[in-house]
Amino acid sequence: MIAVRRPAGRFSPERNPMSQPCIRCGACCANFRVSFYWAETDMHPEGIVPAGLTVPLTFHHVAMRGTEQRKPRCEVLVGEIGVSVGCQIYAQRPSPCREFEAGDPRCDQARARHGLPPLAKDELG
Repeated sequence: MIAVRRPAGRFSPERNPMSQPCIRCGACCANFRVSFYWAETDMHPEGIVPAGLTVPLTFHHVAMRGTEQRKPRCEVLVGEIGVSVGCQIYAQRPSPCREFEAGDPRCDQARARHGLPPLAKDELG
């Protein structure tokens, strides 16, 4: 049985998923390369990320398809950034996505690149 880690960060989908600013944002998914160790893919017995949604970077690392582009946008991101978005493989997302912190400097950077203001304190829960 594969152990799926709970999402890291300030938000828990179990609390109230519709109150999460990430569901309206998605800027991080269209700003950074999402690279990680290949064993997180389902090519490894304990991996969960669908390997078909990744591209090889090195012998040991892969990236989510679309995030390796000059203008990154993860292929599993659906919706309009800043309005309403979703991840088609949320339960199977890789560690960089699980560990990303809403409201941290990298979040603010991604939001700014998409014309969005930093998250307000009351949006962070």
